[in-house]
Amino acid sequence: MEKQKLPNGTAVLILGIFSILTCCCWGIVGLILGIIALVLAKKDLALYNADPQAYSNYSNLNTGRILAIVGIVLSVIYLIANIYFLVTIGQEGLMEMQQEYLRQLQQAQ
Repeated sequence: MEKQKLPNGTAVLILGIFSILTCCCWGIVGLILGIIALVLAKKDLALYNADPQAYSNYSNLNTGRILAIVGIVLSVIYLIANIYFLVTIGQEGLMEMQQEYLRQLQQAQ
């Protein structure tokens, strides 16, 4: 009997990778991608647990699930940090910090 691939195994892996790569987009994009990856992984994990011998790409699913969890954690940390900075410093303070950083970069060159 030829083994089948899990339907969302590759998608979970790709979404897990992108959830880490996009965690710095205010934390929202990475969080959304990570949650989608976990939902898809849960569905495929139920399929795999029903008949483990029928599927061949469990390692992609498991790796993607781990990457999605890491992406969610990083996104939540980044989102909380952004909210903290907006509450304590405000948007004007963040703009001033960015302008000062740009001035320092221009002076270094």
